[in-house]
Amino acid sequence: MEKVANGYSPQKLKATRNVPTSSRLGRRAQVKCVAVGCDRGDRSSSGACIMLAVEETDRSCLCSSFPADMPRGQMRGQKEKRVYAPKKPLQSSTNQQEKLECRAQVQDAVKKAAGRRRGRGRGRVGSLEDGTQKAPPLEVGISAGPLVSSKGVAFARRPGYGQAGTKCIVKANHFLAQLPDKDLNQYDVTITPEVKTRRLNRAIISQLVKLYGETDLGMRLPAYDGRKSLYTAGVLPFLYKEFTVKITDDDEGIGVARETDYKVAIKFVARADLHHLQQFLAGKLADAPQEALQILDIVLRELSSQRYIAIGRSFYSPDIRKPQRLGQGLQSWCGFYQSIRPTQMGLSLNIGGCLLLFYSDFIGLTKCNFPDMSCTAFIEPLPVIEFASQVLGKDALSRPLSDADRVKIKKALRGVKVEVTHRGSVRRKYRVSGITSQPTRELIFPVDDQMNMKSVVEYFQEMYGFTIQHSHLPCLQVGNQKKANYLPMEACKIVEGQRYTKRLNEKQITSLLKVTCQRPREQESDILKTVLQNEYHDDPYAKEFGINISDKLASVEARVLPAPWLKYHDTGKEKECLPQVGQWNMMNKKMINGSTVTHWACINFSRSVQENTARLFCQELAQICQVSGMEFNREPIIPIYSARPEQVEKALKHVYNAAMHKLKGKELELLLAILPDNNGSLYGDLKRICETDLGLISQCCLTKHVFRISKQYLANVALKINVKLGGRNTVLVDALSWRIPLVSDIPTIIFGADVTHPETGEDSSPSIAAVVASQDWPEVTKYAGLVCAQAHREELIQDLYKTWHDPQRGTVTGGMIRELLISFRNATGQKPLRIIFYRDGVSEGQFYQVLLYELDAIRKACASLEPNYQPPVTFVVVQKRHHTRLFANNHKDRNSMDKSGNILPGTVVDSKICHPSEFDFYLCSHAGIQGTSRPAHYHVLWDENNFTADEMQSLTNNLCYTYARCTRSVSVVPPAYYAHLAAFRARFYMEPAMSEDDPVSRSTRTSNGSCVKPLPALKEKVKRVMFYC
Repeated sequence: MEKVANGYSPQKLKATRNVPTSSRLGRRAQVKCVAVGCDRGDRSSSGACIMLAVEETDRSCLCSSFPADMPRGQMRGQKEKRVYAPKKPLQSSTNQQEKLECRAQVQDAVKKAAGRRRGRGRGRVGSLEDGTQKAPPLEVGISAGPLVSSKGVAFARRPGYGQAGTKCIVKANHFLAQLPDKDLNQYDVTITPEVKTRRLNRAIISQLVKLYGETDLGMRLPAYDGRKSLYTAGVLPFLYKEFTVKITDDDEGIGVARETDYKVAIKFVARADLHHLQQFLAGKLADAPQEALQILDIVLRELSSQRYIAIGRSFYSPDIRKPQRLGQGLQSWCGFYQSIRPTQMGLSLNIGGCLLLFYSDFIGLTKCNFPDMSCTAFIEPLPVIEFASQVLGKDALSRPLSDADRVKIKKALRGVKVEVTHRGSVRRKYRVSGITSQPTRELIFPVDDQMNMKSVVEYFQEMYGFTIQHSHLPCLQVGNQKKANYLPMEACKIVEGQRYTKRLNEKQITSLLKVTCQRPREQESDILKTVLQNEYHDDPYAKEFGINISDKLASVEARVLPAPWLKYHDTGKEKECLPQVGQWNMMNKKMINGSTVTHWACINFSRSVQENTARLFCQELAQICQVSGMEFNREPIIPIYSARPEQVEKALKHVYNAAMHKLKGKELELLLAILPDNNGSLYGDLKRICETDLGLISQCCLTKHVFRISKQYLANVALKINVKLGGRNTVLVDALSWRIPLVSDIPTIIFGADVTHPETGEDSSPSIAAVVASQDWPEVTKYAGLVCAQAHREELIQDLYKTWHDPQRGTVTGGMIRELLISFRNATGQKPLRIIFYRDGVSEGQFYQVLLYELDAIRKACASLEPNYQPPVTFVVVQKRHHTRLFANNHKDRNSMDKSGNILPGTVVDSKICHPSEFDFYLCSHAGIQGTSRPAHYHVLWDENNFTADEMQSLTNNLCYTYARCTRSVSVVPPAYYAHLAAFRARFYMEPAMSEDDPVSRSTRTSNGSCVKPLPALKEKVKRVMFYC
């Protein structure tokens, strides 16, 4: 048989498991065996047919081997005995109770179920059969009995609580919610004619409650989700009834306000069973009863939905805190996040601070990653002319607008609601569709069917007695393009409370950071004020449903894990280092594996940087690299080359060719690039050309750092250069002494994966997936990375494993997992016998979907390399976009906080506010810099390696000290962090014309969401190293 270079056999795995789908909550799915020639009838999901797949077209099954009436459990056991017989079982770690067996693959074709919510059980879901090993004994207080999920796959159960570290108490922004003892009933709501907005839906139901609450509704106060469902505590006096409600609405259309009769039909649907929720909270059920949780969440949101502007699970108002101007017609609004969550202490209400950007009566919503608050933008409610002046950055009244000015205003105003101001108290609302290309004084329109024409200036004077003062400005166009209506800009004002959905510029982000950054003590105080302001104890809806909310932050037991010892080169004065409060420095230390830079070049794109200044900067950088432990030639291979930013491709190829000509076959190892401070598209273009065309490793430096040379900055740049060229900055002492549990015992590969999506408002740009994997063992410090483009907003990573037909070779297998496994084998000389997979960016509603699809891809990638090659997998989701915050129990105790007032790095919580039964924990692995630290949330979905809580928490925390780009522990485990960096970098590969001021131009458009143009391939030299750092 043909052998491949890395030692894997290309023979396909003989055995795979066909996993059926499960149906709605509480039922068994009936599925047919799909093996060729099998005549066995339907089987439930627990009695799945196990298939033998030698080739895709040659399938046989084991159904006929068993009596038709054999119990499903016995059948499954017999099948597994026949199918799974690996020749050499892997040796397990000391904490495992039995040997790890080779696992079967998950369903080959897992159906996508977009929008499916976790635990809800709606629609069909692919499932994993119960083929995993027994979990280690659980600690006292946790039920050790197996939980069966209705989805056919159960997430990893908590293996007990961690004990390592120094115990302490922290406070969390979770507030205990006591469950009602009343029946919760759901009713279906149908409104005719159909209504498009939640706002109008709520207005209709609110009017209905006013009219019929004390009569037909039986004194009930219902909670409404704004769409199709109404909820009550206790039953209504009917199963079905129709009502008529009259509502006046002038919010849409061309300002014509009219009274409309709406028919509202209310029909009983179901009663929520709170007993199941209590069982789940006690750890006795695998699936959270989402229907009951949803009802309780809607009840607690009802009053806030009437008071504030609701966006997702957050609420905003200019009354919560004074709005701050951000420029270009935007202002920030403060708000709060609210969500009911099942936890170990029972139900809790998670409340956190938020901040929004609004138009100054301007539009939009922008999410940003800030230290403590999620951010959104709203348009400031300004007169349109003032808004236009802010967008242009100049007085719009001073002179006629240029074509460029007109385009800029049109893009800013399109889709924005305005209200007219020239009719006194009549404030009709309109939605802007564009602006005219002519000034107002030149606009005419037909006033009757005889096509008699009249100018806009005359019409407003005669009709409303309104004299247009600024007739040199264009008019706003409202309504459709075929029959446009004209409104003078000076007669319009932007409607308050419109979200801004586009990208913020650098100045706006800077202004926003000043508003958002709250010290922990301040944020804790604001959260408590929010709870008091919301008056949950007097909330009529909470009272109606019998829900009581505590007004005190939850006190939670936590532990501070110790920092790991770090190893540096023996030639330095300090050979080992113990970080203090998540920080250390390179003083007296040398990189443990310094790389060599003999041949390098420098290109200068900054006009303000003279050649002598650039040369001095390069010499200083070279000296710091040498001091840090690298071998760095102080002279470039060719003189520093100056070029204009708009000629980046020509300049790069000139420097590359000149250097290669002089090197005569040797390798140009590094390109330094000096960029202007406001470099726009230059950075992205340079990286795209270097990494996908020339195969060059590059390091960019901004002009401001060239003029103001800082040794700390140069030291950080040296760290980046070293890992880009294949070196290591530091490694864990425990790694070199083979003391990392479930990593050091057998060859282990650690993956990180992430998907980045286009900005809000982009409707067709591809999403970018990235996967990185460790390439050294036992050090687990160097990570190679691969990237791919996939369908718009597709969260499942499509290229983890793939097959295609080649005319010469036939069926070919590939994908990112397979390639990185081969790369690990080539780099270490060993194949991985254990896989740890950190997956970033997955919301709770996508857990099942992502696990089934991506675990299946990992299985297939392994199976494609060698028969029965199925290393045990641990699959961990990493979440940063959550709203849980941890605060020191006593803000006066300096020993319990870092300098910023945040909890100490290494603080871990795995009780009380965590999942009732599943394996999750919060870890704050970094020291705060500004604002309130956000702990990362780790949820172990699948664990065939049987990690204990201490082993998983310590491994994750220790890895956070190996991040290559700085001498600080980071907030997210490095593999996931690197995957995020790689995915962000890859967006430059498809966006050569990036413009910070034009977010639309930054995306590669595709004519079909499912047909995505592949990214240009990374050069081999680039993808072997940490090019994304």
